[in-house]
This record gives sequence, C-alpha cells and structure tokens, in this order.
Amino acid sequence: MDVYEAIRKRFSVRSYEDRPVEAQTLQRILDAGRLAPSGRNSQPWKFVVVQEAQRRQALAEACDQPFVAAAPVVIAVVGLSPDAVMHCGIPGDPVNCAIAIDHMTLAATAEGLGTCWIGHFDQDACRKLLNVPDSAKIVEMLLLGHPAASPPAKKRKEPDEVICYETFS
Repeated sequence: MDVYEAIRKRFSVRSYEDRPVEAQTLQRILDAGRLAPSGRNSQPWKFVVVQEAQRRQALAEACDQPFVAAAPVVIAVVGLSPDAVMHCGIPGDPVNCAIAIDHMTLAATAEGLGTCWIGHFDQDACRKLLNVPDSAKIVEMLLLGHPAASPPAKKRKEPDEVICYETFS
C-alpha cells in the first residue's frame, strides 16, 4: 500500500478484535514514529507501549473512555520538552509528537491495522499509571489493533474550503 492509499483508508477505530498485534508489526510501526522528523532533529519523545490488560483498563478509566481497554496496544506518546516553544511561538512537543503519531497511524494502516488518537484523558492519572516524570507530559494516546468494523465513509470539506493560495482568504 502506498502512502496515498494509507491516507485514504485511515480512520479512527473505536472497536477492536480481541487478538494481539504481532511483535514484528508493532516494531515496524514504532520505528515509523521513531524515524519521524522533529524540530532540529531533537526527537523529544518517548513511546510508552502498553499491552497488559489491567494497565489498559486503568488507562481506559483515566481516559473516561471504555473502548480504550479493548485496543490490544495503547501507545502513550510523551513529550520530553513541554516548555520548549518554537521560534514561531507554538509549543514544540505537540507538533513534534503529532508528526510521530501520524507516521505511526499511516504505518499501522499500511499493515492492515487501525488506530485512534486519544486526547481526552486525565494527564496526572495517566502519568502516574505509566510512571511518566514531572518533567514530561503525555501529548496523546494512540490506540492500535485489528479493527472490528469497516471504515465509515469519510466526510471532508471541499478543497476550496480549506486551501488558499498566496494569502489567507
């Protein structure tokens, strides 16, 4: 599958089959994140891979989203430089981590797996569960597994609603 097909096929999966992700497949997906670009090649991230059922259940409770526990893999993407701000005034960790997460989502799609970005979670509770130090922050959780449902039709705005040339219009 090429990258354009992966972009078209990717969708947010909230229902997973009860089967594990192969170790080699998981490693390729994690490598896609690890190889993602970052500002000044700083790679300011750690990927905490959670596969243990009890810990996934505890994360689901901290996210207040029961379906989190159904994913056989939860990857907490941790930003290591939460106070870093890019020259343009935007915080760096969310941008750098989002690039890594997107690389992992596209790699997972190419592997026939599904993902879901989770940004609704209790930061302190999740940090405690995963032993994330005070000097870092969880930017997102990424669920990963075999989708139990087919993708819904994508609804996207028309190009002229989101693309402008030369100046904002």
